Amino acid sequence: MTAIEPVNKNENKQTLLQVDRLKTYYPIRGGLFLNKPGYVKAVDDVSLSMYDGETVGLVGESGCGKSTIGRTIVRLENPQSGRILFDNEDITHYSQRQLKTVRTRMQMIFQDPYASLNPKIRVFDTLAEPLIAHKLVGRSEVQREVDNLLQLVGLPRSASNRYPHEFSGGQRQRIGIARAISFRPKLIVCDEPVSALDVSIKAQILGLLQDLQEELKLTYLFIAHGIGEVKHISTRIAVMYLGKIVELAPTNDLFRKPKHPYTQLLLSAYPQPDPTLRKQKSVIIRGDVPSPAHPPAGCRFHTRCPFAQELCMKAEPPLTDDEHAVACHYPLADYEEGQR
Repeated sequence: MTAIEPVNKNENKQTLLQVDRLKTYYPIRGGLFLNKPGYVKAVDDVSLSMYDGETVGLVGESGCGKSTIGRTIVRLENPQSGRILFDNEDITHYSQRQLKTVRTRMQMIFQDPYASLNPKIRVFDTLAEPLIAHKLVGRSEVQREVDNLLQLVGLPRSASNRYPHEFSGGQRQRIGIARAISFRPKLIVCDEPVSALDVSIKAQILGLLQDLQEELKLTYLFIAHGIGEVKHISTRIAVMYLGKIVELAPTNDLFRKPKHPYTQLLLSAYPQPDPTLRKQKSVIIRGDVPSPAHPPAGCRFHTRCPFAQELCMKAEPPLTDDEHAVACHYPLADYEEGQR
């Protein structure tokens, strides 16, 4: 399977990131001699491209591999196979020394803002350290740059003299965002950055990320557990199930007419202010998610899919190579039109 082409094929758009047939496996150690009887296939043959300046939302249930994709892209995890092309460089097998320069152009915002900050050092040192280590500004300009970063994320200059435990969860996430943008990166992988926050704070952080994207010309891979979190921030949305992308489409198309039963399941679980306005039919899914160490043959969703047929149990459907891509032998659109 070739890498999925971005939706907008305007020649003025440039591909910033291309992930080609990426696999990230974790060995299962067990037995008397601690041998390796198998692997957890967290990411299994995933291809994805991103344009400069866009936001791709990546959604799915816990354990589907979405966070592993993000960590592998920034090389916090090493892939089993496949390629990662970032900014016209193949960084798949870069050493830690080579990655040092690459990571000034790609950063990550983590789910737990408190765990990602050193509780023993002040905010000033948290933000100043990367500026000094990577020689992004002169030492005489560090204080001014730290003040500028705090202003960009909506925190007062006085915050630089405080410690992480003195801030709320939303404020700590703003500090994490400030650290990520201190490098002026091209790509930021946002790993569920609002999942640990209250609803009102979520909206503020999402608004901040959108403002920073416009001001700093950022590209986001936005990982989220719920599909509603990515609706208003994403250009396109990729849906993952058990280590694979099962649907990839422009946001409006995905919400208006999902093609994969699993996507429709996620949408039916997305709360609507007025239930009478719900356009999508509810899909009832039974059973548990299979183990990623022993995924089922054929379509990985067939064990829970109410529309599965014999072909689904035998052959794995490829992700189609079009604007609204889907990995399904019998897409919902065809089913609803009576074509199957």
